[in-house]
Amino acid sequence: MQYHHRQVGTVIISVVGIVLVFFLIRYLTIESIQPAEVWAGVILLVALCLFASLTVEIKDRTIICYFGPGLIRRTIALSDIREVRPVRNSWFLGWGIRWMPGRYWLWNVSGFEAVELTLTNGKQFRIGTDEPDSLIQAIQINKAA
Repeated sequence: MQYHHRQVGTVIISVVGIVLVFFLIRYLTIESIQPAEVWAGVILLVALCLFASLTVEIKDRTIICYFGPGLIRRTIALSDIREVRPVRNSWFLGWGIRWMPGRYWLWNVSGFEAVELTLTNGKQFRIGTDEPDSLIQAIQINKAA
């Protein structure tokens, strides 16, 4: 069974979009813009492209997670997963890539729901998703196959 799901980061897109529109309005009304504002706009635009969505796929006995177009990705062999369970992230963890020292890595673009993978080496990795039950079921089915 193959699994493919893309979750769009609506909050990230909205916030960055509002800031970029603000920069554009400021430029059009004042007719000048500071170099720092140009660089901030470029950085925000790059961040938007890289982190607008999170895709999770299961194929060829691996789970693949990647942000946006796929430049930032992680691949985990299903055989390296010891345990999988649904979790709820705290609001203060935010979105993007987060490392909770001594605990886990979190990849998330929206919401608070996630699936926590405990790997055979003891490390934990959380994948933010708006369909944790479907992801868990797909992992379990593919591990058993």
